[in-house]
Amino acid sequence: MCRREDLSTKDYERLLQVRLACPDITRACDLARTFHDLATYRRGHLLMDWIRQAEQNAPAPVRGFAGFLRQDLDAVTAGLTLEWSSGVVEGNVNRVKTIKRSMCNRASFRLLRIRIPTRP
Repeated sequence: MCRREDLSTKDYERLLQVRLACPDITRACDLARTFHDLATYRRGHLLMDWIRQAEQNAPAPVRGFAGFLRQDLDAVTAGLTLEWSSGVVEGNVNRVKTIKRSMCNRASFRLLRIRIPTRP
């Protein structure tokens, strides 16, 4: 999924061979690149068009992914459109879970408070 400009000549030629040999791979790659652009450039308003394309003529795994996105369309559209992110919160939750797992789930709240510094 790296940019085509970043591929070596050999890799680019191999990619073309694979795309010519298998139309499903070609379609999946095109849809993946389009979805990447939707996420990168916050074009959530184009998500429904992408889902329709994926559901019409994409390989089964991509169709399944599109159906999954359709189930919570409002949240996915907001995530691809709005600038707000819960990434910091999710990062802290994952950090706490990692500390707890490293202690083999024996961490009490008291011990977790000691291991996880809080900010005033």
